[in-house]
Amino acid sequence: MTSETVAPAPGRRAAAVPAGRAGFREALAFEWIKFRSLRSTLWVTAVATLLPAPGAVLVAATDSIQPDDTVLGGALTLATPALMLAAVLGALVICGEYGGGTMRATVAAVPRRGTVLAAKATLLAGLLYALALPSCTAAYLVGDALLDDTYAPGDPLPALFGIAATFPVAGLFGLAVGTLIRHGAGAITSVIAVLLLPGMLGPLFGPAERWVAGVSPTAALQKLTQSSDAAPELAGSLGGWPSLLLVAGYTALALLGAAALFQRRDV
Repeated sequence: MTSETVAPAPGRRAAAVPAGRAGFREALAFEWIKFRSLRSTLWVTAVATLLPAPGAVLVAATDSIQPDDTVLGGALTLATPALMLAAVLGALVICGEYGGGTMRATVAAVPRRGTVLAAKATLLAGLLYALALPSCTAAYLVGDALLDDTYAPGDPLPALFGIAATFPVAGLFGLAVGTLIRHGAGAITSVIAVLLLPGMLGPLFGPAERWVAGVSPTAALQKLTQSSDAAPELAGSLGGWPSLLLVAGYTALALLGAAALFQRRDV
């Protein structure tokens, strides 16, 4: 029986895996080793996780919260750039392999490409949710402690669970785009454009503005944080949870399309 040697992380011994026998569990372990081995993914993850809480401190220190905003919305002001970093992370998870030339070794060790992509998606979604929930909760608690009592507190529960869920959705969208484009700079540019352009171009569509602006993950985030920037005339008439479900549906379709292309084309 032949075997493939998977490139290990620095300081780790290579592991011999029987060709064609590596399953989902092995693929997930490989992905975790690769994720920890790339400085770019670690730095982006760290910044995305740590960004929301200092944002709450900054908003409280500068008293820059809008009069009609909630404490929840004000405290999570920097959750939006953190969400963009989550999407960038999703693109880096796969584009880093294409850029580093390790994708061929990956599909040699795990020939079922659907398993490769499923392992990447599982790791990314689980990690982002596990980090986003405590990060955003901490930001809200900091904002609640520092912001003036004159502001409406908002309803943190169950909104915080939905807010945390927007991060894996954005990350999986970045993974889909990265799989389609395969080039790091192009994928990152495309992901950020999709997150920003609907809100920027919405006014050009007249009465359809609310539907154009409301399809971005950032719109779902703003609605769930009960921010004043998520008024129906700006970000669509859907509520926070329906908006999140809509964006998750679009992301699932993009990921399925990326998986189909990943299966067919040469590495």
